[in-house]
Amino acid sequence: MQKLTNKEEEIMQILWRLKKAFVKEVMAEITEEQPHYNTLSTIIRNLEEKGFVSHNAYGNTHQYYPIVKMEDYRKRFMNTAIDTYFDSSYKNMVSFFAKEEKISAEELREILAMIEKK
Repeated sequence: MQKLTNKEEEIMQILWRLKKAFVKEVMAEITEEQPHYNTLSTIIRNLEEKGFVSHNAYGNTHQYYPIVKMEDYRKRFMNTAIDTYFDSSYKNMVSFFAKEEKISAEELREILAMIEKK
């Protein structure tokens, strides 16, 4: 599974949320810096070539849908990010977010409770 560009990830997030969509429906979901219709269509076709989406054809129009689950993509690239940026240490990752004040003590207690329940 290839790493996607930021724009491709943005489009995949939309497709995961919508489940199925025509290019114009994806376009309507983009809030910032909307690409030209043809550019967006090319990005989606690239996602199809990379094996992330497929389509149903209705004449000259295509309705696209994801074939890679968001959970599978997230798992693959979260592991890569943890390996790359946190020396393969989940402790280092959680510590980073705590230092950056992105996670509260209460949230950490909830995480501990989830871990202890397993």
